[in-house]
Amino acid sequence: MGKGRPRAVETGQNLSVPFTETLNIPSGPVYYPSEEEFRDPLEYIYKIRPEAEPYGICKIVPPNNWKPPFALNVDSFTFPTKTQAIHQLQARPASCDSKTFELEYNRFLEGHCGKKLKKRVVFEGEELDLCKLFNAVRRFGGYDKVVKDKNWGDVFRFVRSGKKISECAKHVLCQLYREHLYDYEGYYKRLNRERAKSCKRGIHEYAKSENKVKVSSSKRRRRNCDHEKVKVYKVEEEELDQICEQCRSGLHGEVMLLCDRCNKGWHIYCLSPPLKQVPPGNWYCFECLNSDKDSFGFVPGKRFTLEAFRRLADRAKKKWFGPACASRVQIEKKFWEIVEGSAGEVEVMYGSDLDTSVYGSGFPRLNDLRPESVELKAWDKYCRSPWNLNNLPKLKGSMLQAVHHNITGVMVPWLYVGMLFSAFCWHFEDHCFYSMNYLHWGEPKCWYSVPGNEASAFEKVMRDCLPDLFDAQPDLLFQLVTMLNPSVLQENGVPVYSVLQDPGNFVITFPRSYHGGFNLGLNCAEAVNFAPADWLPHGGFGAELYQLYHKAAVLSHEELLCVVAKSDWDSKASTYLRKELLRIYTKERTWRERLWKSGITRSSPMSPRKSPEFVGTEEDPTCIICKQSLYLSAIVCRCRPSAFVCLEHWEHLCECKSRKLCLLYRHTLAELADLVLIVDKHASEEIPQSDGLQRNISCSNELNASKKKVKGAHGTHAQLAEQWLSRSCKILQSPFSGDAYTNLLKEAEQFLWAGSEMNSVRDVVKKLTEARKWARGIRECLSKIENWSPESDFEKVPLKRVKKLLSFDPVPCNEPGYLKLKDCAEEASLLVQDIDAALSTCSKIDELELLYSRACSSQIHVKRSEKLSQKISLAKVWIDSARKVISDKRPAAVEVDILYKLKSEVLELQVQVQETEMIFDLVSLAESCQDRCRSVLNGSVTLKDVEVLLQEMESFSVNIPELRLLKQYQIDVSLWLTRLNDIMTNVHQREDQQNVIDELNRILEDGQSLKIQVDELPLVKIELKKACCREKALKACDTKMALDFLQQLLAEAVVLQIEREELFLSLSREIAGALQWEERAKDILALKGQMSEFEDLIRTSEDLVAIMPSLGDIKAAILVAKSWLNNATPFLESDFSGSSASCSLLKLGALKELVSQSRFLKITLEQQSVLEEVLEKCMEWKHGAYSLLQDVECLYGVTDIGDGRSNGLISKIEHLVNLLESAIKAGLSLGLDFPEIPKLQNACSTLRWCNKVLSFCYLTPPYEDVESLMDIAEHLSIMRSSGNLLSSLIFGAEWLTNVSKVISAPVKCKACKLTDAEEMLAEYQGVSISFPMMVAQLTDATCKHRLWQEQVHQFFSLELGERSWSQIMQLKEHGKASFFTCAELDMVLSEVEKVEKWKQRCMDAVANFAGDENSLLCALQKIKESLDRSLYLYEKSQGCEGVCLCICCTNGYEDWDFLICSTCKDRYHLQCVGYRNHAEEVYVCSYCQLLVGGSIPHNGGGFLRHNGKHSDLKLLFELVSIDENFCVRIEERDILQQIVDQAYVCKKCLIEIVDFEMHYYDKDQFSAVGKKLTTALKAIGVAGVYDHQSYCDLERALARYSWRFQVARLLDALEKGLEKPSIQQIQRHLKEGEAMNILPEDRFRLKLSELMNIGLQWADRAKKVVADSGDLGLDGVYELIAQGESLPVCLKKELELLRARSMLHCICRKPYDERSMIACGQCGEWYHIICVKLVSQPKVYICAACMPGTENLVSTLEPVDHDRSTYAKFVEPKTPSPRHTKLIMGPKKSESSLTQKMLTIRSRSIFGHPSGIDGIWWRNRKPFRRAAKRRAELDSLSSFLHR
Repeated sequence: MGKGRPRAVETGQNLSVPFTETLNIPSGPVYYPSEEEFRDPLEYIYKIRPEAEPYGICKIVPPNNWKPPFALNVDSFTFPTKTQAIHQLQARPASCDSKTFELEYNRFLEGHCGKKLKKRVVFEGEELDLCKLFNAVRRFGGYDKVVKDKNWGDVFRFVRSGKKISECAKHVLCQLYREHLYDYEGYYKRLNRERAKSCKRGIHEYAKSENKVKVSSSKRRRRNCDHEKVKVYKVEEEELDQICEQCRSGLHGEVMLLCDRCNKGWHIYCLSPPLKQVPPGNWYCFECLNSDKDSFGFVPGKRFTLEAFRRLADRAKKKWFGPACASRVQIEKKFWEIVEGSAGEVEVMYGSDLDTSVYGSGFPRLNDLRPESVELKAWDKYCRSPWNLNNLPKLKGSMLQAVHHNITGVMVPWLYVGMLFSAFCWHFEDHCFYSMNYLHWGEPKCWYSVPGNEASAFEKVMRDCLPDLFDAQPDLLFQLVTMLNPSVLQENGVPVYSVLQDPGNFVITFPRSYHGGFNLGLNCAEAVNFAPADWLPHGGFGAELYQLYHKAAVLSHEELLCVVAKSDWDSKASTYLRKELLRIYTKERTWRERLWKSGITRSSPMSPRKSPEFVGTEEDPTCIICKQSLYLSAIVCRCRPSAFVCLEHWEHLCECKSRKLCLLYRHTLAELADLVLIVDKHASEEIPQSDGLQRNISCSNELNASKKKVKGAHGTHAQLAEQWLSRSCKILQSPFSGDAYTNLLKEAEQFLWAGSEMNSVRDVVKKLTEARKWARGIRECLSKIENWSPESDFEKVPLKRVKKLLSFDPVPCNEPGYLKLKDCAEEASLLVQDIDAALSTCSKIDELELLYSRACSSQIHVKRSEKLSQKISLAKVWIDSARKVISDKRPAAVEVDILYKLKSEVLELQVQVQETEMIFDLVSLAESCQDRCRSVLNGSVTLKDVEVLLQEMESFSVNIPELRLLKQYQIDVSLWLTRLNDIMTNVHQREDQQNVIDELNRILEDGQSLKIQVDELPLVKIELKKACCREKALKACDTKMALDFLQQLLAEAVVLQIEREELFLSLSREIAGALQWEERAKDILALKGQMSEFEDLIRTSEDLVAIMPSLGDIKAAILVAKSWLNNATPFLESDFSGSSASCSLLKLGALKELVSQSRFLKITLEQQSVLEEVLEKCMEWKHGAYSLLQDVECLYGVTDIGDGRSNGLISKIEHLVNLLESAIKAGLSLGLDFPEIPKLQNACSTLRWCNKVLSFCYLTPPYEDVESLMDIAEHLSIMRSSGNLLSSLIFGAEWLTNVSKVISAPVKCKACKLTDAEEMLAEYQGVSISFPMMVAQLTDATCKHRLWQEQVHQFFSLELGERSWSQIMQLKEHGKASFFTCAELDMVLSEVEKVEKWKQRCMDAVANFAGDENSLLCALQKIKESLDRSLYLYEKSQGCEGVCLCICCTNGYEDWDFLICSTCKDRYHLQCVGYRNHAEEVYVCSYCQLLVGGSIPHNGGGFLRHNGKHSDLKLLFELVSIDENFCVRIEERDILQQIVDQAYVCKKCLIEIVDFEMHYYDKDQFSAVGKKLTTALKAIGVAGVYDHQSYCDLERALARYSWRFQVARLLDALEKGLEKPSIQQIQRHLKEGEAMNILPEDRFRLKLSELMNIGLQWADRAKKVVADSGDLGLDGVYELIAQGESLPVCLKKELELLRARSMLHCICRKPYDERSMIACGQCGEWYHIICVKLVSQPKVYICAACMPGTENLVSTLEPVDHDRSTYAKFVEPKTPSPRHTKLIMGPKKSESSLTQKMLTIRSRSIFGHPSGIDGIWWRNRKPFRRAAKRRAELDSLSSFLHR
């Protein structure tokens, strides 16, 4: 790919920040096109697509010379924003409606649990939203997964956002979910599984029945019960019982799905996405499922200027990361923390989706205003650049070239102004387009992408991770409001790639590639879609996706394909275009055939496009079901003429029969096939292919195999067409019949849409259509001719139409009226000839009117008669106008143009009238006048000539323009002369000469523009020159001017003869003084005077009026002199003061330059000689420095070095160093920047370094000194080529450095081998310098290391048992102390490290037993002792004495106080069990309490305390099993093996006990099980090794034992008659037993089940009796009560209800029922109001039994019937109970109190209708004959009785 090849198809590499530190997301490819490759974007993208498309995204970095200007005005640019809640992009609750959830949840409770949610669930003082809690748990995988992963904190954030949760609150939330929603979760999952199965089943049935929807449920759907035929007229909505909210149709009620909350309806095929059949269970619409309160989206924000938005973005970034620059890693990490909800609430502003046609584009555009800072050439270049996003969609090769309208975001770019964290969520482009994004400026933009071929996997992960959001919004991915961490996608196997877009870079996303990202700060980007040829298949997929989700597409894909196929497409598009056209052709053919077979025979072509070469010029109808544009075809019905559907949804349009439907089509199948073949032909020229496509299309166009039933038989499409053709031929030969032709054409509609095999039908249809039209035209014309009369309003038939109908040859059909119409046409033709003759000659007007009357009486309209009528009308109008002109005699009343117009009109009309001659005479006079005026105007016009002509033509009636113009010229001259006279008055005395000049200029300009000559113009010019001269003189008096100018001005005044004026006399005196000054200045410059003389000239020049010519030279000379003095001052001060600090770094060249410049000064200065002396001193020093450097170079060439002392080399170096230092000091004192000084300093430093190297010859220098020596050498840049001395010293210093690293370095800088040391000794032979001390030390080190290696070999030659740990540790220390590395040292260190790691792992595993000594051996010993004790507990017999030491701890402190368990006889320290009572009291340990009470001990007193934890058996086993070949024997490993063996023995014992507990059923073994469990509990507590599985098994066994113990105690109490269990207790025990996996055949579980069945059976019978309103007699009630009291189950509530049921009341002796009752104020007996005949409510009621004969005491009572009253007094109930019969014999005190009655009356109104027995205060029934006892006054109850 040349230079354009990706410099990094950086899959896994990022140049700025490695992704391994962030999300570990591989990078997408980055491309760097060359300038040549960058010319055509579509070609370049086509080139890189095979490599880049598998990533779904790529970045393109333009060439360096492509830098478009930012076209927007940043000062005036304003834009709207959207507010993004970043913390809710992922971690947000679904927008669920709590009321809908509550409705469904209550239905679940009623249907499955038999109860309702009576009260609100409260959590932390607030009502808990169960809907949010349920969805939050679903988000994290359900209850079990949330519990396993401990995600209740995350769940809480969804339920109560912005609040903190404690560990206790998490537990409470878990319990609330378990209590209220766990069962509902299981029901919800089952329902979803059923829906999924039914959906699959529905799809299968759907495929079988060819799109006929199967309905498997009758859930609230309207059916057409009457089976009536649907009429063709429009169905009114009010006639239908339900209207679909999508298609607004009430038809197809059998597939109408109603919402179980709002009762609105939707067809199942209208839903998005549609359903194949009715789902099981309740169904709710999305409006009811979603809550507006919790709906999520990007709400509109404020409008910002760019500067205000920048300040906002900067504040946000400083808030998060401070003033420092944050890295991408930090920003990316923080962004995903916010998205996942762990960083609090964060809202940002984003100026997204800004339409560039409204707000402006960042790229230059031709119609935009160009900024001044941008050059025109650059502006035009980038306006036309193909990479300009405004041009990209319509480039050559783009499929969007034909799109006519500007679709924002697709054809027109969108602008994006972002800030930190502003995000664009996961999505792919509309219609699966490509997209290109360009970052204009600002911070980078981070992109993530999923390749298009992984889109399905991406969507599945999204749905799995966010199930609640997708349930609420199935089209969630279309909303662009949801993010998901890319790491989640990677964990689920979805590939994700990342791109970091910098300013000036392009990012390309490929079709169907999901992408998203965020901004790293303030930036501005622009994006647009585009569609190259390879997009076409993806566009087809996008169109199908829109159809599936019932969403309108951005454009019609079918229209685009057809338009592109008809245009000049690119060669690359042929293959893709052919496949897509073939696809839509096959689809269209299949559906049209299916519709034909279904009975749709009517068809009609759609109206043609006005601009078929463009897409989107006209709006197509859309399908009311799937919202797709119906470009190729549609279905319509007369019952709903405004409704259209696509072919796939034809059954859902209405309920009319298929023959009523009509197919609308834009292209026949033949036309579509031709398109496919044209494209295929073009593609075949590019790529040779087989010729089978044409044959396949030809075969597919034949519908011979397609049959349908026609009049009782089956016929193919072709057979029906042949039959139709034969009938058509017969009818064409017969006389014309309109009905026959119409029927034939209607029948032919079923053939016209088909392929080329129906071309013959189309030809005949064309003939039939033309024949019918022709025949109808003949009949219509004849009808109009026959019916027309002058008095009627009928329209005439045009002759042109008649001739057109008669021009057919041969005639299309046999129409009898043809000949008659021909005769009428001949008569009209004769009339036309007469009219043409009259119009072509000059006729009289009377003749024309006569001919017009003939045309009006003709039955056929002759168009030439209109011209005749027009000519007559125009002639009459002309005559009127001519008469008006002739009669008007006023001067200039008639315009000359009117005369000319009348003349031309009469010549054109060719009509004979008498006014013509008179008009011609007026025209001649006007032309004569015009000629005279023009001759005056064209010549030299004088004022006198004009006045003469105007006087002659004063009374002429014609208004001539030239004459009028001469009048205006005369007026202008008069006004001009008046103005001139006003100005010339005292003009020379005026002081405002500038105004005079302006006025004279205007006068002169106006005079020159006059059309008439004036004699005063020369005078004006002279006066103008004088005024200008005066004005210049006045300015010269006020401001200085050049001397030459003043002299010239004075000469000009002399010429104008105004020099004697006072102004010019004063000016001449000033000029004379100036000339004297000029002569003196020239003399001083020539003689090089002193500075004072020059300054005096400057002072005197200030009083002069003129600007002197020599003044500039004087000032320049002074300026040059002062500048020279300023530059020379540093050198002069250095010379006199001798201070080098004040004039440091002075250049010698500058000094020479100053001395040279002094010779050219025009002023004499004394400093010139001083500066020359300084230059001489500097040159002398420079010569001395040069000689010193030569001496140094000679020293560098010395070959005899030795030790430096014997040959005097060191003394020479020291002497030369002193000379150098003196020279450097002298040079610095001169204060100049000599280039020799650095050389002298470098030579001095180098010589000192040489001296230091020679000083190490007889020393053993420290490593730091040697290392610093080499650093100095590198700093001084000492090279071996500088001389023999330096090269020898450098070589020796390097050798010394290498040896020092081995011998003297405190820490080994680099591993050195023994062979390296030997090489160093060999190298020493070539060193010119002697280092005897270092050589001796190096030789000794090599000998010692060889000895150590021999010791290592001897150690490893020993047997494994003879190798000790101390020996290898000693070898390790000696080896580390050696100077060298070797294989033996690596082996020793490796073995030691291996053992130490193993010991450390062991130590970590047994750390709790290590104690203060921190010894592994001691810890293992303690664990072994604990296991010995555990085994002892397992093995000891029940009759043996207890253990002598404490069970709770390992301490053997026998002097501590002990407690002995009275049951098991084991001992316990008082301190261990926390027992504070006296030691002599009876004590039962916590383990034995399990036998006595059945409770599991939870305190720590029963377990062995090893610092809170035991060692894990699994980990210990792994440590023992490690297959390591240790080189030494390890004692700890042997002990660890014994520990593991003992632990497995203990585990085996525990398993045996648990198995014994699990399989026993006998009551006699209950005690034995308890003892065994107690032993296991003690043993597992004593053991120092912990096994999780064993512990869990023991816990479950203890729980089962505890349950059986409690049940046994409950059953024992029942057998002994102490206490009956309640039904609630039994149910709770059974539920607990089921949860513990107690077997159903367990004797305790069987017994509880038996008791529960007995109790529930009796309770059901009791409830029925309580509610029977007295149907069962009292004996039956008492019998039932007796049965309940004898049951083995306590049913207290039911017994109380039955006892209340046995009470009898009122005089009717009935139990309580629903009738209203009232209580007696004395005895408290209740009476039915109807029975005691009360009409209204009394204040106090006294019954007749308490106060006989006192009925009048109650004022509101009506008289009571005597017989009924008597019955109430003396009649007893017939069926009293035995216990009540005993109570009749004697009076009984009332058990009710006044307070009880008040409470009863307060709780329920007496006159109300209570709903239950609890609503009335009850007591035992009194005998009817009772002694009425006097009571206190009941006035206090009156207020309650009236309530």
